[in-house]
Amino acid sequence: MTSPRAVARRLPLEPGVYRFRDGAGKVLYIGRARYLRRRVQSYWTNLGDRPHLATMVARIGRVEAVWCDSEHEAAWLERNLLEHSKPRWNRAEGGLGVVGYIRVDSGRSRPGLRLAYNATTAAPHFGPFLGGLRIRQAISALHRVLPLSYATAANGSARELARQLGIGPSDRDTLAQTAIAVLERDPAAVTALRAELVRRRDRAAEQLSFELAAKLQDEITAFDWIIAEQKVSLLEPDDTDVYGWADGTLVRFTMRAGRLCTWTQRATAERTARDRVAATPARWRAFAQRNAELAARLLRDEGRGAAAAGREQ
Repeated sequence: MTSPRAVARRLPLEPGVYRFRDGAGKVLYIGRARYLRRRVQSYWTNLGDRPHLATMVARIGRVEAVWCDSEHEAAWLERNLLEHSKPRWNRAEGGLGVVGYIRVDSGRSRPGLRLAYNATTAAPHFGPFLGGLRIRQAISALHRVLPLSYATAANGSARELARQLGIGPSDRDTLAQTAIAVLERDPAAVTALRAELVRRRDRAAEQLSFELAAKLQDEITAFDWIIAEQKVSLLEPDDTDVYGWADGTLVRFTMRAGRLCTWTQRATAERTARDRVAATPARWRAFAQRNAELAARLLRDEGRGAAAAGREQ
């Protein structure tokens, strides 16, 4: 039987969530990582500021993981799983980070993009996103290229700055629609806005405006965070069962009220899994299949093969 430490070497160098179980199958710990392999291996090589976990590491009998499509998605999945059930060795009750939305106001009196803590139908809202500071920095990035808040008929300094920017009330709808396209992750809109941010950062650095260049880099990082794929927490209260199967292992993710909140895996014959996998929504299939293959590979590397079955988290 391969040790959990050796199994960790089979994890991808991709963002995701990992889970440790003891020899009896009990969940010990849930965490997330930018690079799954490096993070999980660190439990056996360098606990750093986590010496309290040494006792737990000695009890790890199995390593499980979900390969996510972005760091933001991994952060949300960790939060959702911990809110559903917190293992003994996790200190946080439900993950960290402020939950927020970006509201797009295109009205005549007060247009602009704003951080909102609740989504309403009064204006288009996008999200949810994690991290209040990152959301604010992303809004700053969007406003930098799409100065919607100055496309107003108001008098005073705002109107003068709008004149300097070459925009006016007639540009309000175009700016709002472009912002919406970016927040909907339209590839062309995202690429164009990010390229402009990079151009401005590089120009600031060339002009030795290093403070501005650093601020722009922070905004680019925050922009990348909010436009990255993230489907485990949705604006809509979706209820979905997601299945993937590979080499005798069935992986199931359950989404309730727009939050993917449980993740299980168990031994299942292909004929039993077939209908469940076929019923999985198309947008989830690549995610589910990839993670079924990962689960099967980790179990195989442990020497347990398809006969190993996980208990529900």
